[in-house]
Amino acid sequence: MPPRIGLGFDSHRLVAGTGFRLGGVEVQCDFAVDAHSDGDVLLHALVDALFGAAGLGDIGDHFPNTNERWRDADSRLFVAETMKRITEAGFTVGNVDANVFLDEPKLGPLKEAMLQNIAQMLEVDPAVVSVKAKTLEGLGLRGDAPGLAAQAAVILHEREEREP
Repeated sequence: MPPRIGLGFDSHRLVAGTGFRLGGVEVQCDFAVDAHSDGDVLLHALVDALFGAAGLGDIGDHFPNTNERWRDADSRLFVAETMKRITEAGFTVGNVDANVFLDEPKLGPLKEAMLQNIAQMLEVDPAVVSVKAKTLEGLGLRGDAPGLAAQAAVILHEREEREP
């Protein structure tokens, strides 16, 4: 079977606050994410990409925001549960490439920690994970409020069964 590619995207509104979690890393700033769970857009995009590549639906199918079980949930739990389902479906992660879109605060100093967290959660070599931070050059991510977004692309490979 050829490699399978998945693409995920997530965005959330920013509100006044004392920080938020991104890629499993605490970002200290004057904003918080308005979300049902912890609102970690990077991990949500990653989960969507993983489910998409495996043909298993999307994050809303598995962790709906209408289910109180997921209120304020740590998105690292979503990744762990997703990896169980990906493994059960017979796949392994080949690589991950992710972008986070946000003008402020600057994320450069936190990218390596995000990369390491993702590699650890996926149980892959950090060399196959890329996390990039992109500004929108002052264009902003706006509807009626400032926001934060992320996208992730994933390649999954069919697991090779090993003889005992």
